[in-house]
Parts: sequence; C-alpha cells; structure tokens
Amino acid sequence: MPAEPTIDRSRVEVQHEPALSRYTVWLDDRNVGLLDYVTTGREIRFTHSEVDPAERGQGLASILTEFALDDVRARTDLPVVPACPYVDDWIDAHAEYQDLLTRGR
Repeated sequence: MPAEPTIDRSRVEVQHEPALSRYTVWLDDRNVGLLDYVTTGREIRFTHSEVDPAERGQGLASILTEFALDDVRARTDLPVVPACPYVDDWIDAHAEYQDLLTRGR
C-alpha cells in the first residue's frame, strides 16, 4: 500500500507542468519527484512516477498523486488510466478516487 504522508506539508509544493505533461513535487525548494501523464481525447493515462530515493518513505508520492488526481478531477471529465503501478495502487487504497477510473464512459 502507498505510504501516507508523514512530512510537514508546509515544506512541500506540487506543481503542474502541462507543457511537459508532468506534475512535480518540491521539498524545501528542491524538485524531488515527478508524475508523468499522457492525455488523449479519450483519457488521461498516468505513465510513470518517481521520488528521489533519499526522500522516499515520507509520503511525497502520495501527496503528488493526490494533487494530480484532484487537478484532473477539477479540470477535465476524462477517465484516468493508472498505467503506473504506484498510481494504480494509490487509487485502490483510496476509494474516494475510484470514480475517476470510469467517468465519462
């Protein structure tokens, strides 16, 4: 199961970089992780996530994934395809995000 955040969220910032089809997570002004996606006319496919090995275990990937999914929910009606195993596991562990998998179909 994905790690729940244990870090002081005031030290964390998440940014959406649409030109790169990517969300990034920053810790104390350092880029420490990313979540890549591909948007088609029919879906948003999350393809890859990673967090700096030195910063793992604090829940940064969870914060990043939650932000990205909330952003997708707010700005589009497309379904999410969690091709990245971490995102797939995260959605499985958070029932309130299950609807993103089937909406718009």
